[in-house]
Amino acid sequence: MERIAFLDRDSILADIRRPDFSHEWRDYPVTTAAQVIERLKNVTIAISNKVPLMADSLTQSKSLKMIAVCATGTNNVDLDYCRAHGIVVSNIRNYAVHSVPEHVFMMILALRRNLSGYREDIRSGLWQKAEQFCLFTRPILDLHGSTLGVIGNGTLGKATAKLGEAFGMRVLFADHKNAATVRSGYTAFETVLEESDVITLHCPLTPATHHMISSTELKNMRPQALLINTARGGLVDEAALALALKQGVIGGAGFDVLTAEPPRAGNPLLDLDQPNFILTPHVAWASRDAMQIMADQLIDNIEAFIRGAPRNRVD
Repeated sequence: MERIAFLDRDSILADIRRPDFSHEWRDYPVTTAAQVIERLKNVTIAISNKVPLMADSLTQSKSLKMIAVCATGTNNVDLDYCRAHGIVVSNIRNYAVHSVPEHVFMMILALRRNLSGYREDIRSGLWQKAEQFCLFTRPILDLHGSTLGVIGNGTLGKATAKLGEAFGMRVLFADHKNAATVRSGYTAFETVLEESDVITLHCPLTPATHHMISSTELKNMRPQALLINTARGGLVDEAALALALKQGVIGGAGFDVLTAEPPRAGNPLLDLDQPNFILTPHVAWASRDAMQIMADQLIDNIEAFIRGAPRNRVD
């Protein structure tokens, strides 16, 4: 009898079918770090979206055979420990291939066409006092003919680039920062910063990518450029970005992620109340369609593991 525990069931809004083998299933709406050891007692399969599963907890979980991550990112799991102790880790892939790129372009369009600014002007009565039929208080820029810089050439990066091409944008895929040579099909990281009107991030957070965008990189961007981040908050030095936006170093930014989530201790971007900045609460992935795909794939992964043919395994 497999014993399955979903440690943060409230992190996904979807119908989750039960696996096609004999099992016991327990849902926990949320799980704190202090509750992990107790809730994994006698569990053979743990499901986690963002609950940290590190060595200090896993060492107490002697029956655990699989961690089914209900997300793509696995930085909340001690992969080294799992490899050393034969615990299979599987993740979810390609589930938000429409949701995330659409969210990216929602923010790009709102910023390029100054949606928040014009809403603010109407609320303050400027249109009502205008002497002609339209209001020219904010610049409006087309996407057609502009340049989209994509950092990250995975499924989401490619899907976002495809939307950019549909808008008539020139698309550049950035090579790794500080790469000695530039690979075919890529553009040097520094060149992408200098030539892009919009830069969108679609790469994982690793020691190599932590604060890959900071004050130096922001100063190398075009004055009207936008920075979009729907990947991980730690990719960008948030204090440097807040200052750059206040000083007009770049044109604007749209963020769906912060370094610490939820931001209990505050964040420099939370207090940034200006029309050239959009912050959403880590929901780019969260269309109802995408969450159902995630839920179905989650159970597919678990069933494949029980059949002895793990899929989406993270090595």
